[in-house]
Amino acid sequence: MADETDMPSYGGEKEGLMDPAWERQQRKTFTAWCNSHLRKKGLKIEEIDEGFRDGRNLLALLEVISGEAVPAPDKGKMRFHKVANVNKALAFIASKGVRLVSIGAEEIVDGNTKLTLGMIWTIILRFAIQDISVEELSSKEGLLLWCQRKTQPYKNVNVQNFHMSFKDGLAFCALIHRHRPELIDYNSLRKSNPLENLKTAFEVAEKELDIPQMLDPEDIVATTKPDERAIMTYVSSYYHAFSAGQAAETAAKRIGKVLQVNQENERLMEEYESLASNLLEWIQEKMQWLADRSSQPTLVDTQDKLESFRGYRVTEKPPKAEEKGRLETNFNTIQTRLRLSKRPPFMPTEGRLVSDIASAWRRLEASEKTYEEFLLSELRRLERLEHLAAKFNHKADIHESWTSGKEETLQADDIEGANLASVLALIKQHEAFESDLKAHQDRVEQLMGIAKELNELNYSNADQVNARCQEISDQWTRLGEFSTQRRQTLEEAKTLQERLDELRLDFAKKAAPFNNWMDSAKEDLMDMFSVHSVQEIKDLQAAHIQFTENMQQAQAEYDSLMAIASQISEIAGSSFNPYTTLTPEDVSDKWEEVQGLVPQRHAILQKEEERQIQNEDLRKAFAAEANVLGPWIEATSEQIANLGLQVEGTLESQLAELQRVKEDVLAHKVQVDSLEQINQQVQEALVFDNPHTEFTMDTIRVGYEQLLAAIGRNVNDIENQILTRDSKGISEEKMQELRQSFNHFDKDKSGKLDKNEFKACLLSIGYNLHGGDKEESDLAHLMGIVDPNETGYVTFDAFVDFMTKESTDEDTMEQVMESFKVLAGDKPYITADELRRDLPADQAEYCIARMSPYEGPDAPAGALDYQLFSTALYGQSDL
Repeated sequence: MADETDMPSYGGEKEGLMDPAWERQQRKTFTAWCNSHLRKKGLKIEEIDEGFRDGRNLLALLEVISGEAVPAPDKGKMRFHKVANVNKALAFIASKGVRLVSIGAEEIVDGNTKLTLGMIWTIILRFAIQDISVEELSSKEGLLLWCQRKTQPYKNVNVQNFHMSFKDGLAFCALIHRHRPELIDYNSLRKSNPLENLKTAFEVAEKELDIPQMLDPEDIVATTKPDERAIMTYVSSYYHAFSAGQAAETAAKRIGKVLQVNQENERLMEEYESLASNLLEWIQEKMQWLADRSSQPTLVDTQDKLESFRGYRVTEKPPKAEEKGRLETNFNTIQTRLRLSKRPPFMPTEGRLVSDIASAWRRLEASEKTYEEFLLSELRRLERLEHLAAKFNHKADIHESWTSGKEETLQADDIEGANLASVLALIKQHEAFESDLKAHQDRVEQLMGIAKELNELNYSNADQVNARCQEISDQWTRLGEFSTQRRQTLEEAKTLQERLDELRLDFAKKAAPFNNWMDSAKEDLMDMFSVHSVQEIKDLQAAHIQFTENMQQAQAEYDSLMAIASQISEIAGSSFNPYTTLTPEDVSDKWEEVQGLVPQRHAILQKEEERQIQNEDLRKAFAAEANVLGPWIEATSEQIANLGLQVEGTLESQLAELQRVKEDVLAHKVQVDSLEQINQQVQEALVFDNPHTEFTMDTIRVGYEQLLAAIGRNVNDIENQILTRDSKGISEEKMQELRQSFNHFDKDKSGKLDKNEFKACLLSIGYNLHGGDKEESDLAHLMGIVDPNETGYVTFDAFVDFMTKESTDEDTMEQVMESFKVLAGDKPYITADELRRDLPADQAEYCIARMSPYEGPDAPAGALDYQLFSTALYGQSDL
C-alpha cells in the first residue's frame, strides 16, 4: 500500500455514543461477515465484542482474509496472554498500511463494543473494500459506481449512497437479477413493499449465492437512516461473489471484439475476391469481344458495329470503372483494418491483386483504342470501296455504251462494191474510229486501275467487278484485232477509192475529237467524288468554274462544226457523211446534254459544300466544349493531386474539400454527356479529324473516369488516415507534422516513398541505422515492416503506423488467449458448452466450427484447443 488507511470516524455519533439502531445493525452485519470467513477454519463467534477478546479468533480471521501467515497466538489464558495476542493482530493490521486510531489491545480484551466495531470496520475496509476499483475509482467510490452501473437499467432504483438508496430492497434485488436473472422475478417487485423486497434479496443471496444474511429486513425498514457501514459491508460481499462472473464477462467481451473484427475482415476479403473475380471475368469477356477484327461487308454494318462499341463505352463500361475504383478502396480498407488489428496483410488469390486488375484494365483500354481505330479504318476503307465501286460501274456503263455495236460495225460487209467515195469515207471513218479507240484506251486503263484497287481493298463484290472487267478487257482486245483487220482491208481498197469529200472529212475530223471532248466533259461532270473538308470541295468548285469559263471556247468549236454541217447539207442535200457515224444532230444533242449537266454539277457541288460546312460546324462545336472540359479535367486533376499533398487544415476539412470537388466533378457529367452526343454526330457524319482541338472524346472520357477514380482513392486515403489517427489517438497537429515530413521526402509527389526516400526520412528524424553492411540489413528489416507486400514503396498510412507506435490497450494474441483461459476456468482447453454459455450465439458457433480438438492428456470428449485458435486469429497458424 502506498498510503496508510486511517480508521474512519463514526458518522452520527454524539458525545462518544453510537446510534443504537446503527450499533445493532453493525453488530449483526460485522458478526455475520466475520463468521463467513472464520467458518473456513471451523470457527464461529456469537457476539462481536466477546468473540475477539482473547485475540485467537482475531488472528485466525486475519490469516483467512489476507491469505498470509500470521504470528502464532500465545497458549495461555491469562490477561497478558490475551493482550499479547491482540497486539500481534493489531501489529499485523498496521503492517498492511492501516493506521489505527485510539484502538489498543486492552480495550479489545475488555470487550469495548465501540472500539471493537471500529477495529472490525477497519479490517473490512482494508481487506474487503479498499481493493475494489471501477474506472479509476477505488474503495467506497468504486463500490458505489459498480452498484450504479449494474442497477442503471432497473426502474425505481437510483443508487446514490449506502443508506437510503438500499432501504426499499430494490437495489439488492437488482444486483442479484443483473447477474443471475433466473433467481428473481424483478418485474413482480413493488417499491411500496420494502420488507418483502429485502427478505427476498437476503434469502436468495444466502441460499443461492452463499452470502450470509448480515442484516435484518425489519431493522432496516424500521430505521430512519440505515447504517452506511453495515450496508457497505453487506454490498461488498455481493461484489466479491459476482467478481468471478465479472472476469468471465470481461474475457467474453474481449474475445467477442476480436472475433467480430476477424469475421468482418473475412467478409470484406470474400467480398473483394467476388468483386475481383466478376470484374476480371467481365474484362476477359470484353477482351474477346474487342479481339474480333473481322471486316463487315457493308458501310452500314460497320457503322452499326461502331454504334454498338459507343454504347458499350457510354453505358456498360462506366459502372465497371466504378466497380474497379470501389475494389481498390475496399482493398485499402481491408489492409488498414488488418494492420490496425495486428493481423497479417491480406493477399488475394493469385491473379486477383489490385495490380492484376489494373493491368487487365490497361489491356482492356489498349484493346478498346485499337478496336476503335480498326472500326474507323474500316469505315474509311468501305467508304472508299463504295465510291470506287460506283465509279467503276459508272465508267463501265459509259464504256460499254460506247462499245455497243462496235464489233458488228468493224465486221460489217460494207466495203465490197463501194465506190471510191464510200471507201475513202470508210477509211476516214475508220481513222476516226481508231482515234476514238485510242482515246478510250485511257478509260479502259482507268477501269483496270479501279478494279485493281477494289481487289487490294478486299471489296466484297470483287468477283462481279473482276468478271465485268475481264469481259471489257476481252472485248477491247477483240476491238483492236477487228480494227487492225478492217484497216488492212480498207488500205487494199484505198487505191480504188481516192475521191474524198474534204468537207465531210473536215467535219468528221473535227467532230470526232469534239465528240470525245464532250464525252470526257460528260464523264467529268458526272464524276463521283469524295471530300472530307470545306477546302477540298472549294477546290472542286474552282475547277468547275474554270470548266464553265472554257465553255466559251467549246461554243466556238461547236459553232464551227455546225457551220461545216450546214455547208454539207447545202451541197449534198443531206447530212449523210460516210466518214463518220456522227451526225450534226448527234453533236447538237450531246452539246445540249453537256450544257444541261453544267448547272446540275454546280448544284451537286453546292450541296456537298453545305454538308462540309455542317461537318466543320460539328468540329467547332466539339472543340468548343472539349477545349473547356479538357483543361478543366487537367486543372481538377492537379487540384486533387495537391489536396493529397496538403498539410494545412484538419483531415475532416480535407475530406470535405474532396467531397466538394467530387460534387463539382459529378456536376460536369452533363458536359461530358453533351460532348458524347456531339461526338456521336461527328462519327455519324464520318468526320475523322479535328484541327480545332487537341482533345479527343477518348482522352476526355478516360480523363473524366480517372478523375473520379483519383477522388475515390484520395477519399479512401484520408478516411484511412482518420481511422488510423482515431484508433491510435494521434492529435491533428501530429498528423499534420507527419504529413509535412512525408511530403518533404516525397520528391516526385507520388504519394509514396521509395527505399532511399524512406531511408533519408529516418535519418532526418534521428533514427539510428548502423553503418556499413548492417545499415542495409536494418533498412531491409524496416522495409519488411512498412511494406509487407514488397511493392518497393512506403505509403503514408504505413508511414504513420510506423512513426506512431505506442503502448495502448490492444487486443494481442496473448490477451485473447488469456481471455479464453478465464472462460475455461484455467483449463488448457475449452468446451462447446462453455463457449455457448459466455459468448453470443453466432460468435460461439464461429469458434466451435474453427477450433481444433484438444490433443492434451486426459482431455474429455469434445475438448477444443483455444490456444491454437488464438494463434490462428493473428496469422501465426492456420484456422
